[in-house]
Amino acid sequence: MQTTLDVKGMTCGHCEKAVKGALEALPGVTGVEVHLNTGKVDVTYDDAQTNIQAMREAVEEQGYDVVV
Repeated sequence: MQTTLDVKGMTCGHCEKAVKGALEALPGVTGVEVHLNTGKVDVTYDDAQTNIQAMREAVEEQGYDVVV
């Protein structure tokens, strides 16, 4: 499956790495593409292993807001 998260507060390469790393650490996540200019994050994942709520929590633990 694929979803796009709207993440607020990302402004630099460090932000991109923090969000990407947090999402890639989740079981079942197979791809993450961060778009700093729009704040969008495309995530490819296996919905049998993870879900959007887990992704939100992982990003929020890094200090960023996910808009639903």
